Amino acid sequence: MTHSGADIAQLLSAHGLKPSRALGQNFVADPNTVRRIARLAEVGPGSSVLEIGAGLGSLTLALAETGARVVAVELDRYLIPVLRSVVDPAGAEVIEGDAMTLDMAALLAERGGGPWSLVANLPYNVATPLVMKTLVEVPVVDHLLVMVQREVGERMAAGVGDPAYGSVSVRVAYFAQASVAGRVPPSVFIPRPRVESVLVKMVRRPQPAVDPAEVSYERLAAVVKAGFGQRRKMLRSSVAGVVDAEAFERAGVSPTARAEELTVEEWGRLAR
Repeated sequence: MTHSGADIAQLLSAHGLKPSRALGQNFVADPNTVRRIARLAEVGPGSSVLEIGAGLGSLTLALAETGARVVAVELDRYLIPVLRSVVDPAGAEVIEGDAMTLDMAALLAERGGGPWSLVANLPYNVATPLVMKTLVEVPVVDHLLVMVQREVGERMAAGVGDPAYGSVSVRVAYFAQASVAGRVPPSVFIPRPRVESVLVKMVRRPQPAVDPAEVSYERLAAVVKAGFGQRRKMLRSSVAGVVDAEAFERAGVSPTARAEELTVEEWGRLAR
């Protein structure tokens, strides 16, 4: 069984809890939504799932229902006892900690390597850094399905020519193929947020889009951030501090192009 709105309200009331604004807590209170997320995550018996920000366990229960092994990380120490009481019977393991500082690679290695899927309902303020931390530091996670604010999700999944295409789009594309898998209405959350949410699916590439032996992610990210930091300028101006003028000809990139016109492969050639 997953949580309905009444279940969420009862759990909060029974334990004297309120959603934390500081932690960006919006609990999913709709069984259909969490089961849809579990289905889109394509997990089941034999799968290993890392959930970030488990909250009161709505999504955790839906993931465990599939037969997957679930490790759920939660930062809020006040929620931990309630979360454990909810998901322990379903066989999920709860880890208390901050995913932004946790050594996730070591955590998962201790539990048998991979591959792993990351599934999470992420608050706005940590969504992008947490996704990038996972892609950069935890290669054993090869599938990600995250629920994030619509604008954030569209930036993660955007391609050249899309209005939302930017630095995050390129950095995600270096590691993974990303797409918006669906929308989630505000009505399924407690409390109800003022923004729309989307589900973003990311599948890690077998190899990064740019050969890391030629261009490291760190080098690519520095050039991309410089380019999009002044996105209205031509690239010869916006990346002047990090790329030599002669690099454009060698890379086959026009110095009069703008940041939003380059694919991840072209950014790679320019960074190299």
